[in-house]
Amino acid sequence: MDTVNDFIIKQNRYIPTFPKASGRPTIFLEGYPFEDDEPMGATQFHSEQIITLYDQLKRHFEINNLIHVGADNYIYYREGDISKVVEPDIYVVFGVDKYPLRRSFYTWTEGAVPVAVFEFLSDSTANQDRYDKVGLYLSDIGVQEYFIHQPEMKKPSEFRGWQRSASGNIIEIEPDAAGGLFSEALNLWLRWEDDQTTHVRLLRPYLPDGTPITTSREEAQLRKQEKQLREEEQQLREDAEAKATAETERRQEAEALAKEANQRHAEEVKRNRELETELERLRAQLADSRDESY
Repeated sequence: MDTVNDFIIKQNRYIPTFPKASGRPTIFLEGYPFEDDEPMGATQFHSEQIITLYDQLKRHFEINNLIHVGADNYIYYREGDISKVVEPDIYVVFGVDKYPLRRSFYTWTEGAVPVAVFEFLSDSTANQDRYDKVGLYLSDIGVQEYFIHQPEMKKPSEFRGWQRSASGNIIEIEPDAAGGLFSEALNLWLRWEDDQTTHVRLLRPYLPDGTPITTSREEAQLRKQEKQLREEEQQLREDAEAKATAETERRQEAEALAKEANQRHAEEVKRNRELETELERLRAQLADSRDESY
């Protein structure tokens, strides 16, 4: 089974459809800062979570050049007002060019806003993430879905999501029995799992049928395993073919020996018959000689 190719088929089936945005990609606008003077550090738990989910989402959406996935950079959402800015951990925008990479994202030049935003809870921003940013993202900016997640295993699990309804109301997304949330905007299931190696409670995406979206490292390992499996299968086929060839050669050799033995036996039978005939002739000749002598 070719797991990688099977996934690509599913990937194409589940990618959302959307129109192209009306704007253009903008790397940088003068007068809009793209970094803090004193950037705040993030814990390794948050870094591991951001890197992992960013990698998975970017890999999943790489087949469509009009899907942009960003991480930990500014989004300016009102032209002329540099205070109208957010810095989500991860966001996904549909309809805009994937490249070039941007220093910041400007909604009015791009003609689009993110369809989904992810924030990972930290002690300093947790309350803002839980309350203030829900309305900010969904109402003020117009994001379709907003998710928060606690990546530190030592802290209580917390994974919640909100979306804008067709009427514009904000509603919380209902989790399934296992605590997973379905993103209608991304057409993906989102579930968390405890990583005992890193001690990070990792939020990960899955296709609607439950197929996990791998990281680049996991896919490389998967490709390596599939290559090894193909090589093992090829070796088994070659061994089976060699065994079948050897068996055919042994059978042909045995058949040749049997044919040779049968031929020798036939020749021996023929010689015996000829000897018996000659012997009978000699006996008859001897008998005739004795009769003449009398």
